[in-house]
Amino acid sequence: MIEDRLMLNDDKTEMILIGTRQQLQKVNLNDITVGDTVVEAKSVVRNLGSWFDRNLDMSSHISKQCASAFHHLHNISRIRRFLSTDTTKALVHAFVTLRVDYCNSLLYDLPASHLNKVQRVLNAAARGVCRAPRYCRITPLLYELHWLPVRQRISFKILLFVFKAIHGFAPTYLRELESIKRSGNYNLRSSSDGLLLATPTYRSRVSLGDRSFQVAAPALWNVLPREIRSITDLGIFKRHLKTHLFREAFY
Repeated sequence: MIEDRLMLNDDKTEMILIGTRQQLQKVNLNDITVGDTVVEAKSVVRNLGSWFDRNLDMSSHISKQCASAFHHLHNISRIRRFLSTDTTKALVHAFVTLRVDYCNSLLYDLPASHLNKVQRVLNAAARGVCRAPRYCRITPLLYELHWLPVRQRISFKILLFVFKAIHGFAPTYLRELESIKRSGNYNLRSSSDGLLLATPTYRSRVSLGDRSFQVAAPALWNVLPREIRSITDLGIFKRHLKTHLFREAFY
């Protein structure tokens, strides 16, 4: 903080302990003292627009995200009959899908019960854009709009980070999270096929480590077709990646 000439606001400083339920049961810490200020522990804190809870299951973030998205969808639905399809798409993108996609890489490997809540937001948005009945089948609408489901949208975001890290577009702190850093090769190429060195997963699925970028990056990247991994242009990569994930979701 001193080196970067930053100053903490005492009244806005919060502290949270993150871990599994078993880990948190072993710790009894209600506050910490920094200088003359006592910082109390919170169960949920906000960081750069994302809400972190103590178990890092992102339930608070998802609830607040969905509530905000449905609020905007309700407002759009009130004027939908006055809007064209293209205008509605623009409004939904600005007020709904951008919120769904914001920091969605944090939702990687969450249970389906969590992701289904976010998917319901996308489904409601698709019905609103297409002026479809509430209980109609959603798959044809998503296909028509060329929208990726939530799980594929999460994979798209993580794979985009991986591509940028491999080709030097990502910040150093993100490149250093890649497990191949142990060999001193920042471009993360473990072979001529552009595969990443996989990080061993943890024995217990309750571990938060299995949802880390170090584990997710090689797990998603290494199963991509070789022709996609070999692309070096960002725009071309994004187009081919979306097409690949779209086929994975709907074919």
